[in-house]
This record gives sequence, C-alpha cells and structure tokens, in this order.
Amino acid sequence: MNQFYYDAVTKMEQLGVDDEYIQGWQCGFLQNPKREEQRLTEAYEAGYGDGEEKNTDNFGDWVKG
Repeated sequence: MNQFYYDAVTKMEQLGVDDEYIQGWQCGFLQNPKREEQRLTEAYEAGYGDGEEKNTDNFGDWVKG
C-alpha cells in the first residue's frame, strides 16, 4: 500500500469530502479508467483530475457542508 495514497484518502474521509470526489481521486491516482459517461459527476471528474496529478490541494473545495 502506498502511504501517500492511504494518508490522502484517510484525510479526505476525516474532513467529510464528497464521496464522488474521493472515488474520482482514487481512480485517477490508481490510473483506472473513468466511469462510463452517464455516471460522471462534477465532483468525480474534479477528483479524477487531482488524483491523476497526485494533487491534495483541492480537498477543501469538496467538503460536504
């Protein structure tokens, strides 16, 4: 298990980040293919892009409030 990945996902869960964003981030980080088009959401796509870049700077934008 990659410690950076584990720490990032744990932090997102603790902050209450949108589940769609987390799933997108995980898929992007792991370089999985994107979901089929009809299941894409704005949060998922944002997470996917950040995950691909291994970016942890935008979590706060997706905290459920």
